[in-house]
Amino acid sequence: MIFTDRRRVLAGLSAALMLSTAPSVLLAQQPAPPAEPSAEPPQPRFGFEEVVRRAREIAAVPYDAGPTLPEPLSRLDFDSWRDIRFRPERALLSQNGSPFRMQMFHPGFLFTRPVVVNVVRDGVPTPVPYSAALFDQGRVKFDKPLPVNLGFAGFRLHYPLNDPRIYDELISFIGASYFRVLGREQRYGLSARGLAIGAGVPGGEEFPMFREFWVEAPAQSAERITVYALLDSASVTGAYRFHIYPDVESVVDVGATLFPRKPIEKLGLAPLTSMFFTGENDRRFHDDFRTELHDSDGLMIHSGTGEWIWRPLRNPRQQAVSSFVERNVRGFGLMQRDRVFEHYQDLDLTYELRPSYWIEPQGDWGEGAVELIEIPTTDETNDNIVALWAPKTPLEPGREFSFGYKLTAMMDSSDLHPGGRIINTYQAKPKALGSGEPVNAGARRFIVDFAGGDLDYHLRQPEKVEIVPSIAYGRIDRAFIVPNPKTQGFRAFIDIVVEPGQLAEMRAFLKSGDKTLTETWSYPWRAEI
Repeated sequence: MIFTDRRRVLAGLSAALMLSTAPSVLLAQQPAPPAEPSAEPPQPRFGFEEVVRRAREIAAVPYDAGPTLPEPLSRLDFDSWRDIRFRPERALLSQNGSPFRMQMFHPGFLFTRPVVVNVVRDGVPTPVPYSAALFDQGRVKFDKPLPVNLGFAGFRLHYPLNDPRIYDELISFIGASYFRVLGREQRYGLSARGLAIGAGVPGGEEFPMFREFWVEAPAQSAERITVYALLDSASVTGAYRFHIYPDVESVVDVGATLFPRKPIEKLGLAPLTSMFFTGENDRRFHDDFRTELHDSDGLMIHSGTGEWIWRPLRNPRQQAVSSFVERNVRGFGLMQRDRVFEHYQDLDLTYELRPSYWIEPQGDWGEGAVELIEIPTTDETNDNIVALWAPKTPLEPGREFSFGYKLTAMMDSSDLHPGGRIINTYQAKPKALGSGEPVNAGARRFIVDFAGGDLDYHLRQPEKVEIVPSIAYGRIDRAFIVPNPKTQGFRAFIDIVVEPGQLAEMRAFLKSGDKTLTETWSYPWRAEI
């Protein structure tokens, strides 16, 4: 069942009766005329409360996956589906000189559950009808017209981000609860999601989907646009509100209310999905002229205690889940910290222009953990990285749950905290170059470059800077730092020994006296058997 509000605002109130000026002397008392029936009051403007009401109502009935596509669309392959393109001249939201434009995605290929998209004008929602005239179908031909209630795969919003004469893609909503947003001079990389259920759990993940959207038509001078979405799945329904602010670093302010249908043990709030195939810290795959291939290279966390943590991403041999237990985490995100083209050497994919997504919770998120899920991949086409907030308390039916957060699409994250940052992580055998001495299979050397913050100042007295390393499930043979004038920081060397097959968890940061100078480097490593 697809829920669509087709109501209209009724006619306005009837005009009030006109009263003539009374003479000074009344000749007779005239009976009052019968009162005319009053018109119905105008219906309330459509807003987030209405989406919440609908989510609450459908949570009380069994899950309905909704209609499927007609056969001609369900048989489209990727190339055929991509060949059906929206005609830019038919873009919506251009009324009143709005700076935003909306284009639709055609259903088909992987997008087999069509969604309804409404435009809200003056508080009244109206569904956007499907029309073949909206699309250039390229080489794709259909034997008969498709129905006007077909729906769409999703939509995208455009805005002049980089040039006042060009409507650049700002944000897109397509597939399950996925969305992606861009700031100025950014290129699409990682994705955000409305919700994750069972991510990283054996037995498969459940993917809730946005089944209906409402886009508020913006005014001429609008600096933001608002989107509402109705989320639905076998386990939960939800109402979402997105305030979208285009800028150099575009911001999406998200508010949501969830209604569980069944107990949910593994819930993921503000989930982010990205790709990491190979980087300077993980060189298992070498058969490519490009030395690094990733949309994100690290997970950054601002702990509830104030600590900043940097965890380089990996492409592991088997799925790995890392949990950072927190209370009221202040922020987390999947970051693309390396912005040097020469490290990627890809003229088409421009990995150095992929944005970082930084999540800042709003309100009290309580106890839980930032979870990082790393999935093995043999090429760069698979999204194999997930980061999310997992609340400690499971969701139970009959108890609604509300939360909010701000997502920022950024290029430079150096302003997030004033301390030194980790800019490189390398690993090697712990022996002198050219040495023929045997190396214990459980021994490894990690080289970490710290730069930024006040580290350039401390290069004047490097003897006052020290490394603070620690390890769980292994031992540290030695750890030391040397000045690194190339980065205006310090290079740390950490030699560890771990039992074969054991997973070690390492941490390290730099300090001077009682002052912490840098974020904390966190990294797992498993010794081969």
